Amino acid sequence: MNFSDTSMADSNRAKITANTLLAVDFFSNLGATDRAAIAERCHGTRYSAGANIVLQRDEFTDVFFIVSGDVRVIFHAQSGKEVQFRDQTAGACFGELSAIDGEPRSAEVAALTDVFVGAIKAHDFLDIATCYPAVSAKVLLQLTAMVRSLSDRVIELSTLGVPNRIHAELLRIARAHGIENNSSDITPAPTHADFANRVSTQREAVTKEFGRLVRLGVLQRSHGALCVPDVRRLEKMVRNLTDE
Repeated sequence: MNFSDTSMADSNRAKITANTLLAVDFFSNLGATDRAAIAERCHGTRYSAGANIVLQRDEFTDVFFIVSGDVRVIFHAQSGKEVQFRDQTAGACFGELSAIDGEPRSAEVAALTDVFVGAIKAHDFLDIATCYPAVSAKVLLQLTAMVRSLSDRVIELSTLGVPNRIHAELLRIARAHGIENNSSDITPAPTHADFANRVSTQREAVTKEFGRLVRLGVLQRSHGALCVPDVRRLEKMVRNLTDE
C-alpha cells in the first residue's frame, strides 16, 4: 500500500495531536500552542510491516514524520539492483526533498515494522519552516547530515575495499542503535543480503567478513541480533582503514 491508495489509507487514519508532535524532531522545540496549530494541518496513517509508504518517482510531495515504528529508504536502479540508503525510526522525517523542489520521489520508503506516520502537505510544511526558525534549523541540520552521509558513502565506495566498507557500515548501524558502555546491541540485525545491498557487495562477502569479525571478538551474534562489544575498537579499524 502507498499513500495514493486512499481507500485503504482512510481505514487506517489516526489523529495527530500536539503531544504527538512532541516526539517528532522537527517540532520538538516548539511550545504546546504552536504544536497544536501545526497538528491541525497534519493527518496520520498506520501502515503494516512491509507496506510501501511512498514509491520511487511518486509525484505527490507530502512530508512525513514517523510517530512509531521503523522505515527503510530504498533506491531501485533501472538495472533492477536495489540500494538501501538508510533506516529511520520514530521521530524522524522524510519526503522534505520533494516538498522543497517539487520533483518526484527519489526513492521508495517502506515500513520495516508496523508504522504510524503523520503527513503534512508540502505548502503547509514550507510555510511552517518559514514561520518557525526552530523548525527551519532542524530541516537544515537534517539536510546537512544527509549530504555528509551520502558523501561518506561515495568516498567509501570509491576508495575502500569490501571488508573496510563492511566495517564502516557496521559502525554506522551500531551508532544508530545506540552505544552504552562502549557496546552496541543491533536488534533486529539486518540480513546478510540487506547488509550487502548497503555496501554494494555480495551476501557471501558479508557472511565471510562477519565470521572473521566474530573470531576476532569485534562482533558477536545470537538469535537474530548482533552485538559490537567494543565500539572503540571498531572505530579504530574504520579510522585506520586496516583489517587488524
